[in-house]
Amino acid sequence: MAYSEQRAYLELHIAVFLWGFTAILGDLIQLSALTLVWWRVFLTSLSLIFFVRISRVVREVGLRRFLLLAGIGVIVALHWVTFYGAIKLANASIALVCMATTSLFSSLLEPLIVKRPFVWYELLLGIFILPGIWLIVDGVDAGMNLGIAVGLLSAALVSAFTSLNKKYIGSSDPLRITFIELGAATLFLAPFLYSLGGDRFWPTAVDWFYLLVLALVCTTLTFFLSLRALSKLSAFASNLTVNLEPVYGIFLAYFLLDDAQELSPNFYWGTLLILLAVFGYTGAMRFVRRRKRRLLI
Repeated sequence: MAYSEQRAYLELHIAVFLWGFTAILGDLIQLSALTLVWWRVFLTSLSLIFFVRISRVVREVGLRRFLLLAGIGVIVALHWVTFYGAIKLANASIALVCMATTSLFSSLLEPLIVKRPFVWYELLLGIFILPGIWLIVDGVDAGMNLGIAVGLLSAALVSAFTSLNKKYIGSSDPLRITFIELGAATLFLAPFLYSLGGDRFWPTAVDWFYLLVLALVCTTLTFFLSLRALSKLSAFASNLTVNLEPVYGIFLAYFLLDDAQELSPNFYWGTLLILLAVFGYTGAMRFVRRRKRRLLI
């Protein structure tokens, strides 16, 4: 069966649903953000050794593309460190809502990276998100503002590496790309573990269980699904779908963690405004497509 756009959306939604658990797992794992991310990328890279011919990786993708993908892997590492850093500095709900701003950054970064024109309704959507961010900042304790800033930086980084992946993955095998990017992330973070990795490097028994779920289910599987979907979808459409991650994650955090006790009504109003903007894009896209069809008839 041909790999259709509908199947790409389905697989991307499965990946995004599983990503909704990553913030919960990050909150439960008792390691620093940098150490947690290193174990995540290391275990994921290790799991892919059985599917990738390591000795032929550079030859199969070419040296230039290999180096480009390794550079994207560094951005992935920085995204995850800042994402889990936002969780540790604030909480899981705030980090997840910050991820909903990826469409704002994508509307600005994707045209620059993939060399396409700016789209007015994407920019309008990004502007509409800004009041939601203000309400979120106003709805939390001032001590969490650093967590919000780090979370927004994380959202910008995920927008950047999604657009770069869209530009450079081509028809390459998603598992091979995942191995190169996360292998590079593992090597990049390793030198910082001693000085910035916190007091504890080795996970506890409970941490090991959560890390294995995070690495194998929420990373290896989801990276494969999302990269394959990206071969059919635009980076902006992909980032927009990824914005569902906060919906799943905040819902889970509300019931599984104590985040709700730390947040005021303004936080939820801001979250609602951001999600309305995100889902409003779908309606705008349908309107534009219908209008184009009518003009062609």
